[in-house]
Amino acid sequence: MLLRLALRSLISRRVTVGLTVLAIALSTALFLGVEKVRTGARASFADTISDTDLILGARTGGVQLLLYSVFRIGNATNNVTWESFEDLASRPEVDWAVPISLGDSHRGFRVMGTTTDYFDRYKYRGGRALSFAEGGRPADLFDAAVGADVARELGYRLGQEIVVAHGLASFTDHDDKPFRVSGILEKTGTPVDRTVIVSLEAIEAIHADWQGGGRSGTPISAAQVRELDLSPRAITAAMIGTSSPLQVFKLQRAINEYPEEPLMAVIPGVALQELWEIVGVAETALLGVSAMVVATALLGMTAMIFSGLNERRREMAIFRAVGARPRTILGMLTLEAALMATAGAALGVILLYTGLWIARPHVDAAFGLYLPIAPLTGRETAGLIAVVIGGTLVGTIPAIRAYRISLADGMTVRS
Repeated sequence: MLLRLALRSLISRRVTVGLTVLAIALSTALFLGVEKVRTGARASFADTISDTDLILGARTGGVQLLLYSVFRIGNATNNVTWESFEDLASRPEVDWAVPISLGDSHRGFRVMGTTTDYFDRYKYRGGRALSFAEGGRPADLFDAAVGADVARELGYRLGQEIVVAHGLASFTDHDDKPFRVSGILEKTGTPVDRTVIVSLEAIEAIHADWQGGGRSGTPISAAQVRELDLSPRAITAAMIGTSSPLQVFKLQRAINEYPEEPLMAVIPGVALQELWEIVGVAETALLGVSAMVVATALLGMTAMIFSGLNERRREMAIFRAVGARPRTILGMLTLEAALMATAGAALGVILLYTGLWIARPHVDAAFGLYLPIAPLTGRETAGLIAVVIGGTLVGTIPAIRAYRISLADGMTVRS
């Protein structure tokens, strides 16, 4: 009987109740959506590089090595000689090794020299390989593959010529040796999107007539440079895959103790976790903001119940006249609050998954952020339960007020 009375009371005030339920639903969907984005961003961050066992570079901090080799942030303290790289790459523990050369730029974007193996070995998001939206890998000495953000922001098309600048903040261009866009990569949501990729030989070619940071007195043309030995002399870093996971720590120790020059190797997953602890503070702020939105919606529900109490005095007086006790009215109002909170939470889940289903492909294509349509996690379920319990509790406050009103009106009814 109490449930039926509560339902009929809510239906009689369906417009106001509907708006309150919608407010709770939107705030719940926002709260759960922020949690989905947070976990998706964390997973995407952790999957910036996958299936790579070690990153080799000059001796420095682990996070710094990860930043400049993977995220293209900062600069290396030193280079790795090509002889040392070949020596370490020939060790029996190494299954594959991909060298990386950084240092130049193109209109604010990093230029990276590497081998064609990079397109096969660089994996992200749990093992996804790089793919091309247009064109393909660099085939000629002066071919370049550009990331999705580079192509979009600069409006590049296949076959278009681009000029690489010397260094990161230099006003000197290698304009005598322009590159041709051979391919445009698909959006990945990784630093690859903001990278121009050329061959290691191309990096050597554009610096063939440079000495001490400037052009020498005898320039070498693009045609002449093709006749030179363009074997790399040094690289910035290297990605390494081991033949067995059991060999990772052995190889890492051998690199860290390499006698020929000061080198170090980091495990990407460990360095990424350290980096996330530094940059992941914002997720706490996002959760706080979404929790405040939910609290605001619940307070709005409380205000709605409070504002309707005086209008319902006659209804409560009739209940008292037919024999209803004050605790019955208290229970009915509390049940109404619980039903509204439950309905709002359920509708919020529906809105969340509907929004994920619609927005996921667009978010993935635009930002490279993968939002899986997965069941609610334990943390999300706990948040949902907290919304229902919170709605019931805040609905109890005006219910206590109604209890007192019903006591006073009961005396009037009896008189």
